[in-house]
Amino acid sequence: MPELPEVETTCRGIEPHLVSHYIANVTVRNAKLRWPIPSDLKETLTGLQIKSVTRRAKYLLLDCGVGTLIMHLGMSGSLRMLAPPLSQQEPPQKHDHFDLTLDDDAILRLKDPRRFGAVLWHIGDIMCHPLLANLGPEPLTTVFNEQLMYEKTRNRRTPIKVLLMDNHVVVGVGNIYANEALFRAGINPKIAAGKIGLARYKKLVQAVKEILVLAIEAGGSSLRDFVNSDGKPGYFQQQYWVYGRVGELCRKCGATIKQIKQGQRSSFYCSNCQR
Repeated sequence: MPELPEVETTCRGIEPHLVSHYIANVTVRNAKLRWPIPSDLKETLTGLQIKSVTRRAKYLLLDCGVGTLIMHLGMSGSLRMLAPPLSQQEPPQKHDHFDLTLDDDAILRLKDPRRFGAVLWHIGDIMCHPLLANLGPEPLTTVFNEQLMYEKTRNRRTPIKVLLMDNHVVVGVGNIYANEALFRAGINPKIAAGKIGLARYKKLVQAVKEILVLAIEAGGSSLRDFVNSDGKPGYFQQQYWVYGRVGELCRKCGATIKQIKQGQRSSFYCSNCQR
């Protein structure tokens, strides 16, 4: 599933191609995504100018002045920029459900094999939208710090790995990067969040930030279908210390990497390095 680094990579990739351009056409081939694409979206968007492209959590936000187009990649989605004449030479495939055509004939194309993504329209303050209103802080901001984590976790019995993936606590730290950050911080994913002290939270917050920055620099992780906006895969999976490495030797101490299920997701860890 595309997580924060993949969405941030996509945001940075499409932003220079979209900002200041006008929307010339909208093509909806399959409106049945996680939530139906609005039936009047073509009429709504055509002629509008894209003012900015930003990210909040795993949502991409295209500010069109009078409203905001919300896009989400779901479980297996990707967004690609097709520049002319490539946009005229590359016909849509089975899972290419949505095209945004610009005034220079470039196309922003959403591919979503599992159709858990979203294309929605919102008028008004975008941060008041129900999908965004109750989200926690961005992990790469100063708001996300050890004091915040310490205060939010007092008397919490929830395992730290599960809590780290709670978007009400901090957004965008998906399964891959939670595993890798906990290893870097030396924290066992099974430990109750309320038992972790301020000093260890300082290490964990720093680890989360470092892992996410490294992943963004590597273009994210390409698992299954993800490619970035120019069709190239990410490469962070080549840097995994624990994720997906069950039964292999820890690259730090030589112990065997273990795997457990937490919240219906797989957790990978080294019981020697992570206490």
